[in-house]
Amino acid sequence: MDKELLHKKILAELNALHQDAIEAAMQAYKTATHEENVADNKYDTLGLEASYLAQGQAKRVAECEANLSVFSDLKITHFTRKSPVALGALIYLVDDQGVQQILFLAPVSGGLKIVFSELKITIITPSAPLGKKLIGCYVGDEITIELAGQKSNFEISAVY
Repeated sequence: MDKELLHKKILAELNALHQDAIEAAMQAYKTATHEENVADNKYDTLGLEASYLAQGQAKRVAECEANLSVFSDLKITHFTRKSPVALGALIYLVDDQGVQQILFLAPVSGGLKIVFSELKITIITPSAPLGKKLIGCYVGDEITIELAGQKSNFEISAVY
């Protein structure tokens, strides 16, 4: 697995999300400042609502920029069978039914899903319940996690 290319792919995805956020923020700003949205009376709140949306979109842009910055600074680390799971690890998990999932442990952008080399990879963070359980584990370790009242068992089959 070429983790340098994976890192570049994730950065490209984060850049695309950032661009989408900028476009949405610009559209919300245009709507909020459009002359047709000036309030005619105290009950006309379209302009006010549009300004709240613009503010939220601006926060989203700032979050995207912060994620890009943090992810850009993430060191590419290569793990072996004897390495404990830490930030930058690409983790292969297998559940009780033999279903495999691939996770990338990153400091930000948890939940982002990408396809890389025909593999579906999900980014998780150490603050996620599964991320917390994985930190410090090794290949061959089994973990149990409870989500929504259901327990799931996983084995770490590989770490890169």
